[in-house]
Amino acid sequence: MQSEQLYSLTERSIVMNATVKKEASTLMVIIAFATVYLVWGSTYFFIQKAVHDIPPFIMGGMRFLIAGLLMMAWCIYKKENLGNFHQIKIAAISGLLLLFIGNGAVIWAEQNLASSLVAVLVSAAPIWFVLLDKPKWHENLRSKEIIIGLVVGFAGVILLFSERVSAALSTPGSLIQVAGLAVLIIGSMCWAGGSLYAKYKSSGAVTVNTMWQLIAAGIAFFIFSITTNEWKAFEWQEVSTGAWLSVLYLITMGSLAGYSAYVWLLDVRPATQVSTYAYVNPVVAVLLGVLFAGEHVSLLQLAGLAIILTSVLLINLAKQKKEKKKLMQPPLEVKAA
Repeated sequence: MQSEQLYSLTERSIVMNATVKKEASTLMVIIAFATVYLVWGSTYFFIQKAVHDIPPFIMGGMRFLIAGLLMMAWCIYKKENLGNFHQIKIAAISGLLLLFIGNGAVIWAEQNLASSLVAVLVSAAPIWFVLLDKPKWHENLRSKEIIIGLVVGFAGVILLFSERVSAALSTPGSLIQVAGLAVLIIGSMCWAGGSLYAKYKSSGAVTVNTMWQLIAAGIAFFIFSITTNEWKAFEWQEVSTGAWLSVLYLITMGSLAGYSAYVWLLDVRPATQVSTYAYVNPVVAVLLGVLFAGEHVSLLQLAGLAIILTSVLLINLAKQKKEKKKLMQPPLEVKAA
């Protein structure tokens, strides 16, 4: 009995210590949040500009491989341990799930779908985090708030699909858009699955793991671009300056600055606060698409956006409530045997 009480007390102490975040200047926190909010929200717009002139898998290969090599140079400069075979294998698998399939679905879909619509559908990713996190099933699926959030989220996704399916049945050639939506669903599932795999399996420095994720995804994109014969039809000289600048933005801001800011915020702010990027990114993407790309957002799509974001909010509020409840519980008294 005494050992059980000691274990419970130690476990609660670990939970409390894990929530203590390092102090950081208010200005740096604001800059980091602005980077995650605006940069990650804007990547949908710049991906669409890039794939207008550059085949999707070639573009993805350039973006992630160059970013990974730049990060490798940084790790070598900082004299980081570049990891062993086991660490690299786990990082490579998670990188393929996250970036090659997850982000690759976004890149491929944006050839035929508006960037604003893609961002709205991808914002449902937290739903898949709950459904695929098997170790947390007992905890998550017993929460009424989370169950309601899941139901509401799926209602939003179905609402978005219903409009596109109706259009596909009435307009020739629109089936490719429905296929794009289906690919995005698979991509969102793989993004969540890759994130959970990395969470439970990875070890070592975050920057090193991220570096191998980027490199593995970049290599996979290039291999796939060869098998799909993208290089035969690709003409370097026909790529516009805007497309090259978009790729540069995706490498430096999307793959390096945005992710670095996200990781740093997780270290200095509560995770539930950092996760608010899921509410802001699709809004930024919709605004950029409408203002600069001339995209049209229907009332039904706006309703779907509102419903999906409401579901994400419900799920995160439920998780935050559980975290607070754990912290508010008084420590157990350890009695002598």
